[in-house]
Amino acid sequence: MTNLPLPEADAATTAAIKAWLADFSAKVREVDYAGAYPFWHDDIVIFGTYQELVRSRQRWTDTQWDNVWPRTADFAFDLDNTLVLASPDGAMAVAVTPWTSTGFHPDGTPFPRPGRATIVLARQPDGRWVGVHSHMSLGKGVPQDSHGTRPVKAR
Repeated sequence: MTNLPLPEADAATTAAIKAWLADFSAKVREVDYAGAYPFWHDDIVIFGTYQELVRSRQRWTDTQWDNVWPRTADFAFDLDNTLVLASPDGAMAVAVTPWTSTGFHPDGTPFPRPGRATIVLARQPDGRWVGVHSHMSLGKGVPQDSHGTRPVKAR
């Protein structure tokens, strides 16, 4: 029994998804929730560091984003090591991507805070990509808590 090859995305889809990741990560660095909302479906289903299962972008913001974005800094996806898979019809894509960020100990000293993500995106009729599922987790041994105090730019 032979499997088909991995359904790696074509160059255009890969470039679009990597641009999406770069643009979204800029919103995380800015702690700009309002600017990040259009990247995600209103009814998204996620798993994350602080929540086992969340349904809805607003609940995700309240339970996950509020516990991470203002308390960390320098968030970025590692685009050079990102794999983008896509459905044959181009309607759905999956980004499998490592990320980096900076966490802060209670005394304010920084520490590396890497992790990985799997993000499922659906192409909308107007061509936009919208995240419909996200699973982000910290690397092994990385402290779960960060104690930064950056302000939220926009809700």
